[in-house]
Amino acid sequence: MLNNYMGILNLNENETNIISLTKNRPLAAIPIAARYRIIDFSLSNMVNSGIKNVGIFTQSKSRSLVDHVGSGRPWDLDRRLNGLFVFNFGISNVSLNDTEMLWNNMEYLYRSKEKNVIISPSYMLGNIDYLAAVKYHEENKKDVTVIYKNINSGSKNFLNCDVLNLDENNSVLSVGKNLGTYNSLNISMEMFIMKKELLISLINKCMQTGSYKTIKDAIYKNLNDLSVTAYEFKGYLQCINSINAYYKTNMDILSLKITKELFFSNGPIYTKIKDEPPTKYSSDSQVKNSMIADGCIIEGIVENSIISRGVFVHKGAEIKNSVILQNCEIKENSKLFNVIIDKNVIVNKGKQLNGDKEFPLVIEKRALF
Repeated sequence: MLNNYMGILNLNENETNIISLTKNRPLAAIPIAARYRIIDFSLSNMVNSGIKNVGIFTQSKSRSLVDHVGSGRPWDLDRRLNGLFVFNFGISNVSLNDTEMLWNNMEYLYRSKEKNVIISPSYMLGNIDYLAAVKYHEENKKDVTVIYKNINSGSKNFLNCDVLNLDENNSVLSVGKNLGTYNSLNISMEMFIMKKELLISLINKCMQTGSYKTIKDAIYKNLNDLSVTAYEFKGYLQCINSINAYYKTNMDILSLKITKELFFSNGPIYTKIKDEPPTKYSSDSQVKNSMIADGCIIEGIVENSIISRGVFVHKGAEIKNSVILQNCEIKENSKLFNVIIDKNVIVNKGKQLNGDKEFPLVIEKRALF
């Protein structure tokens, strides 16, 4: 177990292409897979590897995130020693980059007794065995190990993600961006393993020189001075950095094979527990290949869809290839195809909403149709 490692969840993530779901919440707090949040996967990966000290660094709009993670109890992080720490930044429209967020809380790093650190974003969704990655890192004795995924669908997936160019020994030579030109790529998962002492040195250098705004830039642009190696992750991975990626991930989760791997392969994925009653299915309901959370009432047709807690699907309503978030009401004879509906939306009788599998229609929070 990783007793000498602390975890840092860096939530300074690019939300440009998913802004319709992040107006009132950080990307990490977006609901996914009926009853989870995106951050659940990153938190669970660390806890399953034995990390007992995790710091979450987030910007503003974090009410829902703080409410969700609470004291860290679902992840066994409500501890007298170590545990879960949430650092919330951002005043009105002013945002800080991740080096500024860390530098403003250097005391957290100094006081933590662990000698090593794993940095991770939230939007890289997978079930990751950090024990294997740390073993690789320690055996290679490099300054930094970055975790990556080799893909063969770069023209459609992981757009705008960092791409690693590696030599035959998996050392990082340079870093670019996925522009959708090539299919075979080594996608950086933006997960870094290093000594805490090195992280502190990088933060101080960034703040003193002003040359780098993020930790990953400080690493990527100093490859001549740092020995950086790459560890390959071979499991299921998605980067939730756009509406299309979010929609595709939810649809992927309807595959039993992907669900088993994503939620159980290297330990379970934990989330905040809500004591809702079981979902009620009427005699007229028809459900096929869907994931439905508790607390719902289903009287209509649901096919190839993700339905979150507290959703009411009235008689005659039809939902296909869609993602419906919490506490929505889909009234009689409504038709929803290829749509994402945020929380607390009411779709009135007889309405028809059509999106496309490549470009789903998004209905924002608390809308009334």
